[in-house]
Amino acid sequence: MLRLYGEFLRPGDVAFDIGAHVGSRVRAWRRLGAHVVAVEPQPDCLRVLRLFFGRDPGVAIVPLAAGARPGRAALELSTATPTVSTMSRQWIEAVTTDRSFARVRWDRSVEVEVTTLDDLIAAHGEPAFCKIDVEGFEAEVLSGLTRPLRALSFEYIPSAHDAALAALDLVERLGAKAGGYRYNYSPVETMRFAGERWVDAATLVRGLEKIRPLGRSGDIYARLQDAPPGSPGKLPLPGAE
Repeated sequence: MLRLYGEFLRPGDVAFDIGAHVGSRVRAWRRLGAHVVAVEPQPDCLRVLRLFFGRDPGVAIVPLAAGARPGRAALELSTATPTVSTMSRQWIEAVTTDRSFARVRWDRSVEVEVTTLDDLIAAHGEPAFCKIDVEGFEAEVLSGLTRPLRALSFEYIPSAHDAALAALDLVERLGAKAGGYRYNYSPVETMRFAGERWVDAATLVRGLEKIRPLGRSGDIYARLQDAPPGSPGKLPLPGAE
């Protein structure tokens, strides 16, 4: 984790963890010297975050959800598997077709306050890196952002392929204002990139289409590019030679 995020964060940088859960990224980013904004609406997760990081002046715990606009919204909670709690009913419908979600139940709902990435930037500064892991609500989170960020990541789940493509489209639009993004993919919490080279969006999508039948989730990483868009690259499959 330190090796991967060390590519994006230096001491003194600001990092946003949107969907911080219980703070695994927060801990790593603090070891890298970053100031962390941990955004998490789940009451149980907030208790753990406050226990671990509540006295750390380098961590701002924000007890809100992020979305397209400020307000209030329903958060669907899974008591047994809180990592898949979500604000997207459409995402729930999509992933229930996946065998790995067969036993998951969203058994209660709470109303939470919603902020936007733009408002978080106004309050805490622009992040050098922003992780977005909000179970299918990534496009809505990105809709609350009006400027390109230096680097970011968002979750990819094959059974919710279209949700990831919607998020990717928003990232591409934001990146067009600053020379475009290049992309890579990290499978299933391996903390390693699938490709040695960063690729354009079209190459990424072709790679995801090949990964999709394998049913393995992961994270898509985007960073603003220095080279002109369209330079050659290849995104190999996880485990490919």
